[in-house]
Amino acid sequence: MPFRHPPTSKVNWTNSSFLTSTAVLTFTLVPWYLYTYGIDRFQVIMFSVFCIITGLSITLGYHRLFSHLSFKAKWPVRLLTLIFGAATFENHVIAWASDHRRHHKNVDTDGDPYDISKGFWHAHMGWVMFRREIEPPWDNVQDLQRDPLVLWQQRNYVLIAALASFALPAFLGWLHAGLSGAVCGFLISGVARITAVQHSTFLINSLCHTIGSRPYSTNCSARDSWLMALFTFGEGYHNYHHEFQHDYRNGVRWYQWDPTKWAVWTLSKLGLTSDLRRVTEEKIVLAEIAEARRQLGKRIKCDRQPLSEKVRELLNASDQKLHEWAQRWQTWKSTANADRPDYLEEIRNALKETRREIQRAFELAASVG
Repeated sequence: MPFRHPPTSKVNWTNSSFLTSTAVLTFTLVPWYLYTYGIDRFQVIMFSVFCIITGLSITLGYHRLFSHLSFKAKWPVRLLTLIFGAATFENHVIAWASDHRRHHKNVDTDGDPYDISKGFWHAHMGWVMFRREIEPPWDNVQDLQRDPLVLWQQRNYVLIAALASFALPAFLGWLHAGLSGAVCGFLISGVARITAVQHSTFLINSLCHTIGSRPYSTNCSARDSWLMALFTFGEGYHNYHHEFQHDYRNGVRWYQWDPTKWAVWTLSKLGLTSDLRRVTEEKIVLAEIAEARRQLGKRIKCDRQPLSEKVRELLNASDQKLHEWAQRWQTWKSTANADRPDYLEEIRNALKETRREIQRAFELAASVG
């Protein structure tokens, strides 16, 4: 999709210069340095650790803790995520959370800061490089503006970011191998790591609103992508997140890759997080059934692909099955056995089978057509 920025926007030279310079250094100076001087195990481990710490500070801290209040955290967790969240150079948490809350409230509209309808590039990073003449107020983060730690980060954001992102890895590299180690730490765990973590975050706003599945809701462009979850500490299950934004989990199934969810849960066992917010299985299952029926209804009514009577009967039968499973769940939940996991598993298996039947019906329609 082509990049289009609103006609009322202007270049944000500070952001544009920083994003451009770090990207250029990452793809020019860093490869040259690695080719010329190589890299040792210490620097590889440090790069990996800094990626994990700063990445989780965005997903666990900036996103799920401060933006969505999906759990509570003791001050050590809040302090560390504020420090290493700043090290990503994605702004202080008040501005970040304000933009993100506005994104959820106005998704896919002009009020969405990274509205995908303005183009892939705009949603990815164009919205950071260009700004409107009138910036929206921070009137949706008044809770954060009462937090002393958050206000401390806002006042000292640039200093914190520079020290944690550049000075700390350079210092650790110097302790390890002198001047050459400091340069390597600055370039690899500083510059290259910033580029990697920033674009992982940006891909949630762009790619996860472009490709993937929408099993929970088609009311917005957000999509689930297991592939993106691998690179974003579990943030790739974006359709679920937009439907149930206050759940501390994005990957709601046990097998879905969501290190952020596991980190929050582990910290709760250590007494560092509490009040983890979860959507009930009932709401999740009913949302899946309701969305499956909505999508089926749209496809049945689609005039672009006329359906034969046999295919229409198959699809109507599938729709009836979905309706019956929703009613059956309503009956089950009123009984004493409604919390039995096998009920939910039976519904999920039936939902999967019904979706397969729907797919086979449309394959039949295509073969006949």
